[in-house]
Amino acid sequence: MSRHAEGKVPAAVRRGAVWFAAFAVASVAFSTPALAHAGSLAGSLRSVPAPFWLVVVSGGGVVCVSFLLSAFVTDDETLDAFGRAGVRIGGLAGGVATAEAALRLLGVAALVLVVAFGLFGPPVGIANLGVLLVWVGWWAGFTMATYLVGDAWPLVNPWRTLGAALRGRFAAAERLSRPYPDRLGSWPSVVGLLGLVWLEVVSPLATDPRALAAVVVAYSLGTVGGAVVYGDAWFRRADPVARVFRLYGLLAPVQRDDDGGGLSVSVPGAGLARARERLGADDVAFVVALLWVTTFDGLVVTVAWGRVLDAAAPAPAWLVNLAGIVAGFLVFLGGYRLAARVARRTADTYVTVGFVAGWFAPALVPIAAGYHLAHFLGYVVGLAPALVAVAASPLSPPANPSVLAVPAWFGGLQLAFVVLGHLLSVWVAHARAFDLFPGRLQPLRSEYPFVAVTVCYTMASLWVVAQPTVGGVAG
Repeated sequence: MSRHAEGKVPAAVRRGAVWFAAFAVASVAFSTPALAHAGSLAGSLRSVPAPFWLVVVSGGGVVCVSFLLSAFVTDDETLDAFGRAGVRIGGLAGGVATAEAALRLLGVAALVLVVAFGLFGPPVGIANLGVLLVWVGWWAGFTMATYLVGDAWPLVNPWRTLGAALRGRFAAAERLSRPYPDRLGSWPSVVGLLGLVWLEVVSPLATDPRALAAVVVAYSLGTVGGAVVYGDAWFRRADPVARVFRLYGLLAPVQRDDDGGGLSVSVPGAGLARARERLGADDVAFVVALLWVTTFDGLVVTVAWGRVLDAAAPAPAWLVNLAGIVAGFLVFLGGYRLAARVARRTADTYVTVGFVAGWFAPALVPIAAGYHLAHFLGYVVGLAPALVAVAASPLSPPANPSVLAVPAWFGGLQLAFVVLGHLLSVWVAHARAFDLFPGRLQPLRSEYPFVAVTVCYTMASLWVVAQPTVGGVAG
């Protein structure tokens, strides 16, 4: 669509935005940091509370200012450069094919190791290779590599490899094959993601290798069964793990070409900015669920949430956590849907509310990634020595594997990761707004409600990061 000029931003507004940006950035740089929890494997990390007013100014203020600064960029050339600039690395067909085979073998081998050591290895979580592979190597380290580098999960995914092997080699499996029911949409993945995180919270999956192995086996049976019956459609629509990695992969700078013959390197978030896939209500719900569960995973180990559990007694903790994860998801989803409804009015467009919500939903992915990085980077750094020591001698690991103590200044990095995720989110939304709406003012007006809801998300997440934590929860 064309982007014709509709007036210029006044110079006074520009100067005010620059000064406010400097103040907000200084607030982040010199504020007292807070550590998010790093999981029960490493114990409860020391947290340093930050004043709530400072959280609001440094977090919400930076998001507001980033929108003001991005509003100055409305020309076609700059916005197109963000979405399409990059370097293509071609001529890798042979190397890519070899890497694919190696990654598939590695994924299946890792799954076998997790189950084997979970069932027959040491009973202590921090000395069990299966537990460390799942939480430190995969859900923390591999996930970070997915959005920081590129998405290799479609190749590593052991359930996809096993499902494809069964479909191709057994006639009985081929007879079970059928199309994925469109009436289900992506809702199974929404329920699955909320259920997996709830299960992580209420069960000792990080401390009990046998329980972890049982969950992995059960999940494997269900996922491989879905792959046998529905093929790759199962991973595109129903499997929550595959869908999480796909979204995070769109954020990464390294993308695989459509023809599979090479790679391209672009600006982080460019894949989200140029994504043209139509997101329905179910897909929007999954993106919001991904954002919410990263926040909830940090919330459940705070002293504040402990008070909620105490106040809800004698109701069991598992029920309170279930109510909390569902209620929080509905609040996050309701806030986003309200922002989409208001955006349709502020943009003065005939585009439907559902289309607006689906169009801007990819911009939430950097926020979830920022939460995840803040949540798990200290976890990986702290437990990396334990993973190396146990992997070197998995059958007779050290009784007390070494764990690194994360320094206090690391909390500043965590706070910065959360804020940077929101800043990238604002820029992705800005680029997508100018792709959807014509002119200059209409795209900017469409962003107002989403900036407001992003500020609310920022304040909520930084409040969680700033809370004192207690130990005893996985992940």
